Amino acid sequence: MAGSIDPLALDNQLCFALYAANRAVTGRYRALLDELGLTYPQYLVMLVLWEAVQQEQVMTVSSLGQRLRLDSGTLTPLLKRLEARGLLQRRRAASDERVVQLALTPEGQAMRQQAQHVPVQLFCDSGLPLGDLVQLREQLKGLLRRLESDCPSAESPA
Repeated sequence: MAGSIDPLALDNQLCFALYAANRAVTGRYRALLDELGLTYPQYLVMLVLWEAVQQEQVMTVSSLGQRLRLDSGTLTPLLKRLEARGLLQRRRAASDERVVQLALTPEGQAMRQQAQHVPVQLFCDSGLPLGDLVQLREQLKGLLRRLESDCPSAESPA
């Protein structure tokens, strides 16, 4: 049928556009993070821990998993590798031994300065105006909120 849109065409799928864009962005990050010796998931962990230090918050494995939307089975090997590199320490909370707290080492804190160029370079690589990137990020965050809510139709558009 002329003029009709095929809902099952690959190029009409939101999921594929997000998937392909994610792979391209992650690939750009990979090249930048090699200099730091971090994988992309390790970088995400470090971002959350640097943020916690800036806000003087104690980060637990559980709260880190919630923030990154990762389960402990995925998170534990990441944390072990970062700990083996001397970037963070894991320790059980004195008040509840089931709770594992995370703390950056001085080396982990110093890496924040070394990573300053990563988001700047990715912005440059995108070729998009800053306002467009900010708008895209906010739209994606709104989509995520709606998809994670119990009743997506009840949310107002972001």
